[in-house]
Amino acid sequence: MKKTLFLIAAASAFGLASPALLAHTDEVLDTQKAPNGGQLRMAGPYHFELVVTKDSKEAKDNPVVVYVTDHAGAKVPTGGASGTATILAGKTKGTANLVPDGDNRLKGVAKYLTTPDMKAVVSITFPGKAAEQARFTPLAAAKDGHADHKH
Repeated sequence: MKKTLFLIAAASAFGLASPALLAHTDEVLDTQKAPNGGQLRMAGPYHFELVVTKDSKEAKDNPVVVYVTDHAGAKVPTGGASGTATILAGKTKGTANLVPDGDNRLKGVAKYLTTPDMKAVVSITFPGKAAEQARFTPLAAAKDGHADHKH
């Protein structure tokens, strides 16, 4: 009887711990090839993939695209969702209002230039849910060779 209770308790504890075991750190995500050539980040129950222009030498209106998947990589429909992407590059700060753009994608435009130290914060709200947020360094992964692997 004690052994059965122990096994039930151990199984319950593992079940509670398993979401943490499945969590992906930024370092792990940076080693994965993103489906659309962007950078992946975890945001609550989602993965956000941020795709920015990689060769804008001056601050001008450039596209910002965010793809949303679940942790297994399945596309999450973005109909009804909204969001923002704030991009800091050099001395410029640009903000894009993100709107659904088909399938699992949100799109907007922000004024930014491409710099190696570019940073971005993406916040997306799905209907009836709290906003989820992720922080990106979209060119850092490309700089150390992880984002552009061609296998």
